[in-house]
Amino acid sequence: VAQHFLISYHIECTDEVKQSVVNTMGTFQDIVAEKCTEYFERYRRRTFVTPKSYLSFIGGYKAIYKEKFASVGSLSERIRTGLAKLMEAEVSVNQLSKELVMKEKDLAIASKKADEVLLEVTMKAQAAEKVKMQVQKVKDKAQ
Repeated sequence: VAQHFLISYHIECTDEVKQSVVNTMGTFQDIVAEKCTEYFERYRRRTFVTPKSYLSFIGGYKAIYKEKFASVGSLSERIRTGLAKLMEAEVSVNQLSKELVMKEKDLAIASKKADEVLLEVTMKAQAAEKVKMQVQKVKDKAQ
């Protein structure tokens, strides 16, 4: 019975595994039937395993499989998206690294020019200080 209902149902596995699932479902049905007999012997109350309960078991399996398959598919898609973004980020980082090397060269040149300007300004400030000192001496003499 399980083979009839599951043969056309898509399960992402080999035929061998699918046959094992069918056999396992039959085994569970037999175990439940045995437990029903044990239940009767112990509590003297009858319970039955009906074809409808077996079909419900198969339907429940299909529903749970479908739900879990969709969940795994969703997680797989999220992982693929994350990996794509990581690859994108790697390309961006490589490009930015190249730009950083260029900017560092430009910065070194600008820093060298700034040092030259600072040196020039310092020299002019010292010259201005000397002139100021001379003017101060002249002012002091004049007073």
